[in-house]
Amino acid sequence: VQDAASGRDPGSGGDEGPRRRWKEEICRILGEIQAPLSPLLLRLCHWLLPKLLTRLFLGVQLHQGQLEMVLRAARTPKVPLVFLCSHQSQVDGLLLSFVLLSQGIGVPRVTVGARTSPCLRSLLQRLGGIFLPSGMAEAWSDRNEGLPGAVLDAYVQEVLRSRQPLVLFLEEPPASLRLADPARRWLLRVLRALRDGAVPDALIVPVGISYDVAP
Repeated sequence: VQDAASGRDPGSGGDEGPRRRWKEEICRILGEIQAPLSPLLLRLCHWLLPKLLTRLFLGVQLHQGQLEMVLRAARTPKVPLVFLCSHQSQVDGLLLSFVLLSQGIGVPRVTVGARTSPCLRSLLQRLGGIFLPSGMAEAWSDRNEGLPGAVLDAYVQEVLRSRQPLVLFLEEPPASLRLADPARRWLLRVLRALRDGAVPDALIVPVGISYDVAP
Protein backbone atom coordinates (compact mmCIF):
# COMPACT_ATOMS: atom_id res chain seq x y z
CA VAL A 1 0.00 0.00 0.00
CA GLN A 2 2.84 2.40 0.82
CA ASP A 3 4.50 1.66 -2.52
CA ALA A 4 1.25 2.31 -4.40
CA ALA A 5 0.58 5.50 -2.44
CA SER A 6 4.08 6.83 -3.09
CA GLY A 7 3.44 6.51 -6.80
CA ARG A 8 0.37 8.73 -6.70
CA ASP A 9 0.36 12.51 -6.87
CA PRO A 10 -0.72 13.60 -3.39
CA GLY A 11 -1.11 17.22 -4.32
CA SER A 12 0.76 20.22 -3.06
CA GLY A 13 1.65 20.81 0.59
CA GLY A 14 3.98 19.53 3.25
CA ASP A 15 4.56 15.96 4.31
CA GLU A 16 1.63 15.88 6.73
CA GLY A 17 -0.87 17.01 4.09
CA PRO A 18 -0.11 14.25 1.55
CA ARG A 19 0.12 11.62 4.29
CA ARG A 20 -3.30 12.61 5.62
CA ARG A 21 -4.83 12.58 2.13
CA TRP A 22 -3.38 9.15 1.43
CA LYS A 23 -4.77 7.85 4.72
CA GLU A 24 -8.21 9.28 3.91
CA GLU A 25 -8.13 7.72 0.44
CA ILE A 26 -7.07 4.34 1.83
CA CYS A 27 -9.89 4.46 4.42
CA ARG A 28 -12.37 5.36 1.67
CA ILE A 29 -11.28 2.39 -0.46
CA LEU A 30 -11.40 0.07 2.55
CA GLY A 31 -14.92 1.32 3.30
CA GLU A 32 -15.95 0.30 -0.23
CA ILE A 33 -14.59 -3.19 0.35
CA GLN A 34 -16.01 -3.99 3.79
CA ALA A 35 -17.60 -2.67 6.96
CA PRO A 36 -17.40 -3.84 10.59
CA LEU A 37 -19.65 -6.80 11.30
CA SER A 38 -22.85 -6.04 13.20
CA PRO A 39 -23.48 -8.61 15.97
CA LEU A 40 -27.10 -7.45 16.24
CA LEU A 41 -27.79 -7.92 12.52
CA LEU A 42 -26.00 -11.27 12.53
CA ARG A 43 -28.13 -12.55 15.41
CA LEU A 44 -31.30 -11.24 13.75
CA CYS A 45 -30.46 -12.90 10.43
CA HIS A 46 -29.51 -16.14 12.18
CA TRP A 47 -33.01 -16.12 13.69
CA LEU A 48 -34.81 -15.09 10.48
CA LEU A 49 -32.99 -17.22 7.90
CA PRO A 50 -34.41 -20.60 8.99
CA LYS A 51 -37.91 -19.17 8.67
CA LEU A 52 -37.09 -17.75 5.23
CA LEU A 53 -35.49 -20.99 4.04
CA THR A 54 -38.48 -23.09 5.10
CA ARG A 55 -40.66 -20.86 2.94
CA LEU A 56 -38.32 -21.02 -0.05
CA PHE A 57 -37.41 -24.72 0.07
CA LEU A 58 -39.03 -27.99 1.03
CA GLY A 59 -35.67 -29.07 2.43
CA VAL A 60 -31.94 -28.38 2.40
CA GLN A 61 -29.65 -31.37 2.04
CA LEU A 62 -25.99 -31.48 3.11
CA HIS A 63 -23.53 -34.28 2.47
CA GLN A 64 -22.68 -35.28 6.02
CA GLY A 65 -19.35 -36.87 5.17
CA GLN A 66 -18.15 -33.83 3.25
CA LEU A 67 -19.34 -31.52 6.03
CA GLU A 68 -17.31 -33.50 8.57
CA MET A 69 -14.23 -33.12 6.34
CA VAL A 70 -14.74 -29.33 6.26
CA LEU A 71 -15.13 -29.22 10.04
CA ARG A 72 -11.86 -31.13 10.47
CA ALA A 73 -10.14 -28.78 8.03
CA ALA A 74 -11.43 -25.77 9.97
CA ARG A 75 -9.55 -27.01 13.02
CA THR A 76 -6.20 -26.95 11.18
CA PRO A 77 -4.10 -24.34 13.03
CA LYS A 78 -2.93 -21.23 11.17
CA VAL A 79 -4.45 -22.33 7.85
CA PRO A 80 -7.47 -20.37 6.50
CA LEU A 81 -10.36 -21.86 4.56
CA VAL A 82 -11.15 -20.51 1.08
CA PHE A 83 -14.46 -21.72 -0.37
CA LEU A 84 -14.69 -21.68 -4.18
CA CYS A 85 -18.36 -21.81 -5.10
CA SER A 86 -20.50 -22.21 -8.14
CA HIS A 87 -23.17 -19.51 -8.31
CA GLN A 88 -26.69 -20.47 -9.31
CA SER A 89 -28.81 -17.95 -7.39
CA GLN A 90 -28.55 -14.76 -5.36
CA VAL A 91 -29.62 -16.86 -2.37
CA ASP A 92 -26.35 -18.83 -2.48
CA GLY A 93 -24.42 -16.41 -0.27
CA LEU A 94 -27.07 -16.33 2.44
CA LEU A 95 -27.50 -20.10 2.38
CA LEU A 96 -23.77 -20.86 2.59
CA SER A 97 -23.18 -18.22 5.28
CA PHE A 98 -25.97 -19.70 7.39
CA VAL A 99 -24.55 -23.23 7.05
CA LEU A 100 -21.01 -22.16 7.99
CA LEU A 101 -22.18 -20.10 10.95
CA SER A 102 -24.57 -22.75 12.24
CA GLN A 103 -21.78 -25.37 12.09
CA GLY A 104 -19.47 -23.22 14.21
CA ILE A 105 -17.00 -22.43 11.40
CA GLY A 106 -17.56 -18.70 11.84
CA VAL A 107 -18.92 -15.71 9.96
CA PRO A 108 -17.48 -15.88 6.44
CA ARG A 109 -16.42 -12.99 4.28
CA VAL A 110 -18.48 -13.45 1.12
CA THR A 111 -17.74 -11.77 -2.20
CA VAL A 112 -20.75 -9.93 -3.63
CA GLY A 113 -21.30 -8.67 -7.18
CA ALA A 114 -21.14 -4.99 -8.03
CA ARG A 115 -24.75 -4.69 -9.21
CA THR A 116 -26.14 -3.94 -5.76
CA SER A 117 -28.05 -0.90 -4.49
CA PRO A 118 -26.23 1.31 -1.93
CA CYS A 119 -28.64 0.36 0.89
CA LEU A 120 -28.37 -3.36 0.21
CA ARG A 121 -24.60 -3.05 -0.13
CA SER A 122 -24.35 -1.42 3.29
CA LEU A 123 -26.53 -4.13 4.85
CA LEU A 124 -24.57 -6.98 3.26
CA GLN A 125 -21.27 -5.47 4.39
CA ARG A 126 -22.50 -5.55 8.00
CA LEU A 127 -23.29 -9.24 7.51
CA GLY A 128 -19.90 -10.15 6.06
CA GLY A 129 -20.27 -9.21 2.39
CA ILE A 130 -17.18 -7.81 0.67
CA PHE A 131 -16.99 -5.88 -2.59
CA LEU A 132 -14.37 -4.88 -5.11
CA PRO A 133 -13.46 -1.17 -4.91
CA SER A 134 -15.24 1.04 -7.42
CA GLY A 135 -13.81 0.70 -10.93
CA MET A 136 -12.15 -2.67 -10.29
CA ALA A 137 -15.25 -4.71 -11.12
CA GLU A 138 -15.02 -3.67 -14.77
CA ALA A 139 -13.29 -5.59 -17.56
CA TRP A 140 -10.44 -7.79 -16.38
CA SER A 141 -6.94 -6.35 -16.34
CA ASP A 142 -4.30 -6.71 -13.65
CA ARG A 143 -2.54 -3.53 -14.71
CA ASN A 144 -3.11 0.02 -13.49
CA GLU A 145 -4.97 -1.11 -10.37
CA GLY A 146 -2.90 1.33 -8.33
CA LEU A 147 -3.90 2.10 -4.77
CA PRO A 148 -7.29 0.27 -4.85
CA GLY A 149 -5.54 -2.93 -5.92
CA ALA A 150 -2.89 -2.55 -3.21
CA VAL A 151 -5.53 -1.97 -0.51
CA LEU A 152 -7.46 -5.02 -1.74
CA ASP A 153 -4.27 -7.10 -1.59
CA ALA A 154 -3.62 -6.01 1.99
CA TYR A 155 -7.24 -6.64 2.99
CA VAL A 156 -7.33 -10.20 1.63
CA GLN A 157 -4.01 -10.95 3.33
CA GLU A 158 -5.43 -9.77 6.65
CA VAL A 159 -8.59 -11.86 6.20
CA LEU A 160 -6.49 -14.96 5.54
CA ARG A 161 -4.07 -14.24 8.40
CA SER A 162 -6.98 -13.90 10.84
CA ARG A 163 -8.41 -17.22 9.53
CA GLN A 164 -11.78 -15.77 8.62
CA PRO A 165 -13.51 -18.09 6.13
CA LEU A 166 -13.41 -16.53 2.66
CA VAL A 167 -16.14 -17.37 0.14
CA LEU A 168 -15.43 -16.66 -3.54
CA PHE A 169 -18.15 -17.11 -6.15
CA LEU A 170 -16.65 -18.15 -9.46
CA GLU A 171 -19.60 -17.28 -11.67
CA GLU A 172 -22.16 -14.51 -12.05
CA PRO A 173 -25.72 -15.84 -12.43
CA PRO A 174 -27.35 -16.48 -14.84
CA ALA A 175 -24.03 -17.14 -16.64
CA SER A 176 -22.43 -20.52 -15.97
CA LEU A 177 -19.31 -22.50 -16.83
CA ARG A 178 -17.30 -19.30 -17.18
CA LEU A 179 -15.00 -17.68 -14.65
CA ALA A 180 -16.33 -14.18 -13.94
CA ASP A 181 -13.95 -11.21 -14.11
CA PRO A 182 -14.50 -10.24 -10.43
CA ALA A 183 -13.68 -13.82 -9.42
CA ARG A 184 -10.35 -13.52 -11.28
CA ARG A 185 -9.47 -10.47 -9.21
CA TRP A 186 -10.30 -12.16 -5.90
CA LEU A 187 -8.41 -15.32 -6.84
CA LEU A 188 -5.39 -13.24 -7.82
CA ARG A 189 -5.34 -11.75 -4.28
CA VAL A 190 -5.38 -15.20 -2.69
CA LEU A 191 -2.53 -16.37 -4.93
CA ARG A 192 -0.50 -13.26 -4.14
CA ALA A 193 -1.03 -13.76 -0.41
CA LEU A 194 0.35 -17.29 -0.70
CA ARG A 195 3.21 -16.21 -2.97
CA ASP A 196 4.23 -13.37 -0.63
CA GLY A 197 4.09 -15.60 2.45
CA ALA A 198 1.23 -13.73 4.17
CA VAL A 199 -0.05 -17.20 5.15
CA PRO A 200 1.88 -20.47 4.96
CA ASP A 201 -0.95 -22.31 3.21
CA ALA A 202 -4.67 -22.21 2.50
CA LEU A 203 -7.23 -25.00 2.34
CA ILE A 204 -9.33 -24.73 -0.83
CA VAL A 205 -12.86 -26.10 -0.43
CA PRO A 206 -14.92 -26.52 -3.63
CA VAL A 207 -18.62 -25.95 -3.05
CA GLY A 208 -21.47 -26.86 -5.33
CA ILE A 209 -25.00 -25.64 -4.66
CA SER A 210 -27.85 -26.95 -6.80
CA TYR A 211 -31.61 -26.43 -6.76
CA ASP A 212 -34.52 -28.31 -8.18
CA VAL A 213 -35.79 -24.86 -9.14
CA ALA A 214 -33.45 -21.92 -8.54
CA PRO A 215 -35.16 -19.17 -6.49
